[in-house]
Parts: sequence; C-alpha cells; structure tokens
Amino acid sequence: MTTEPISPDLKVTLRRLKLGRMLDTLPQRLVLARQQEIPHADFLQLIMADEVARREGATLNMRIKRANLDPEMRLERWDATTSANYDRVLFNELVSLRFLESHGHVAIVGPVGVGKTFLAQALGHLACQQGYEVLVLRCDRMLKTLKQARLDKSYDEELDKILAADLLIVDDFGLDAMDPTESRDAYEIMTERDGKGSIIITSNRGPDEWLATFADPVRAQSAIDRFTSRAYDLVIEGESYRQRLKPTFKDRPAMDRKEATLVN
Repeated sequence: MTTEPISPDLKVTLRRLKLGRMLDTLPQRLVLARQQEIPHADFLQLIMADEVARREGATLNMRIKRANLDPEMRLERWDATTSANYDRVLFNELVSLRFLESHGHVAIVGPVGVGKTFLAQALGHLACQQGYEVLVLRCDRMLKTLKQARLDKSYDEELDKILAADLLIVDDFGLDAMDPTESRDAYEIMTERDGKGSIIITSNRGPDEWLATFADPVRAQSAIDRFTSRAYDLVIEGESYRQRLKPTFKDRPAMDRKEATLVN
C-alpha cells in the first residue's frame, strides 16, 4: 500500500501533543480514508482508536513487566492435552477473576512439575489484562528480600510493595522450614492482605502441611486460618508438564541443525 506523506508541521504538532506515535500508522490510515472516502469524523475516531489501543498495549506490557510475569505462561499457551488432572470447572471459575473482586485467595497444590506455576501466572496475565496490579514472587526470595530490608532500613518500603498489589502470587510456598523472622513476615503478609487483596499460593504441600513450616505455631495457625477461610483449593495431579516445554531439535535454528549434522 502506497503511503501518504505527512507534512513537517503536522509531525511537530503531534509530537508537541505527545501523539508522535500516531505517525507510525497515520500514513496508512490516510490512504485508507481516501480510498474508502471515510467521513472526517469517522477518520478522527479511527486514528484516535489506534492511539488508545497503542497506549493500552503499552500500559499492559508495563504492568506485566512490573509483575515479574513470565511472558510465555499465558493461558492460550497452556497445552490442554496434558494429562494433568484438576477440576476444570473450578479453574474456569478462577479464570473469571471473580475471586479478585471479593479479595479471595487460591491455593494451587500438587507435585513437582505439574504446571502449578504456569496456571498461577496465567491467572496473573488475565488479571493484568483486566487492569489489576499483580506481583509474582518466589517465596524464598520474597522472605530473603524482607530479611535484608530490615538491615538497610527499607523493610516498610519492601513490605508495602507486596501489600499494594491487587494480586500477589507466591510461588513454592512451604518448600523449606522458615526461621522466626521469616515466619513473622509470612504471617504479616497473610494477615495484612486478609480482606484487602488476593493471594495465589503454589505449593508442593497442602495447607494442612504448612503449619509445620512456621517457627511460631500460634502465628502459623492464625495466618493459615485467615488464608484458607477465603481460599479456593486447586489440586493438580499427573505427569510433569515441564516435558512439554522442552525445546526440540526441530525448533532450533537451521544453522544450528546444519552444524549439528556436520559434527555428527
């Protein structure tokens, strides 16, 4: 498609209005307007819609980046042929994100490699698309960061980041026993978010086993009771999903395949 030239004055004006990115599509839109004789008001709506879509896309990408979400772990990339066994009806309910509206929680429990993290992050991507602020943290790193923050006097700031997210995804919770400081931090997060924000926890252990990982049984019971009273339990069983994510020889670039053939 032949593009229409844009006058220097229009370019300057758009940039002064912080609409410079419209220049990426405006020439093609002008051609389309001439060919289809689009009325001026409709043309204005068209180019404004392009700008809205661009800004919303940029905002979504920034939200996903802030969330620490893996760009590959989206629901549309989930292999539905996996033998992983879980309650599809319950998962469809979680996909609706109604649990976020009521500040509910989710415990995704199952053995190593069945796709717990993938499904948790897929829900995180959906939440970002709906305008929610999401934060993904591996449990051990989250607790270590808070412990370090106590030393450099940034604890309140770090804790506020965790509490501020609409959806907090804590991966691999209960993998290791927590010391007294870590137990207090886990308690603080669970209790402070109770009724205020949602948490998705992935774990190899069910909530009934989390008590043993806390150093303080009293805090543990209080935190776990608050979480489980608002939580959906999604249990996953089956073969490791990670085998489906492995790269295969045919996925490698042609040059790599040629080199491998020469080596053999």
